[in-house]
Amino acid sequence: MKQKFTILFDLDGTLVDTAPDLMRAHNHVMKKFGYPTKSTEEIRSLVGQGAGAMLGRSIWGQAKKEFGKVQDEKIKKQMVKDFVDYYGKNIVNESTLINGVKEFLVWSKENEISMAVCTNKQEHLAIDLLKKIGIYHFFEYVAGHNTFDYCKPDPRHLTTVIEILDGDINKSLMIGDSETDANAAKEAGIPVILLEDGYTEKNTTEIYHNHLVKDFIGIEKIVTKYL
Repeated sequence: MKQKFTILFDLDGTLVDTAPDLMRAHNHVMKKFGYPTKSTEEIRSLVGQGAGAMLGRSIWGQAKKEFGKVQDEKIKKQMVKDFVDYYGKNIVNESTLINGVKEFLVWSKENEISMAVCTNKQEHLAIDLLKKIGIYHFFEYVAGHNTFDYCKPDPRHLTTVIEILDGDINKSLMIGDSETDANAAKEAGIPVILLEDGYTEKNTTEIYHNHLVKDFIGIEKIVTKYL
C-alpha cells in the first residue's frame, strides 16, 4: 500500500479568521475585570498559545504593573473560564474561512491526503468551530491545547498526530501562520507553509518557513512537489 501523505493545519489565522469573535470574547472578559479592551488587529498578535496566554499577554502588554495585579490564580482561572464560556457561545458569529481553504481541502481529499488539525485552542472549541463553519468532515483528527500533555511549539503535538494517523514524518507537512507553528514544525523535522498575514507579533518574513503564501489560492502547486 502506498504511504499516504499527511498535512497538519493550525486553526486560528490559518484555516479560519477567528479574530473578530476572539476579540469580542476577550473584550467581554476585560470589561468585566476592569482591563482595557483591544481591537481585532491587536488580538491577531495575541492568539496562538491558548486562552490563558492570550489574556495574560493582553494585560502584560498594557504594563507590567497591570499584569502584577492578577496574581490571584483564582481570578486568572475565572477570567479564562469566562472567556471560554462566552467564546463557546459566540464562536462563529463573525469568523470566516481563509480564502481558498474549502477548495484546497476538497483537492486534498481527492488526492487521498490525510489531514488533521493541531491547534492551541481547547479541543472541544476547535471541534465545535470546525463543525459550525462546515469543514470538520475533512479531518481525520483534531488535536487541541488540552488533547495531550503538551502542545505547540512542542513538536510532539505534531509528531503524535502523525503517528495516530499512521503517517510518515517524511511524508508530512505543516500549514500554519505563526512562530508557534513554525517552531513546532522545524523541531519535528517537517516542512512548513506559512501564511503571510498570520496571528503573530513577528513579521512572517522573519519566521522560519519553507514557503510563504498569502492564502490557500494555488497552494496545491506547492503541495504537489511533496507528493
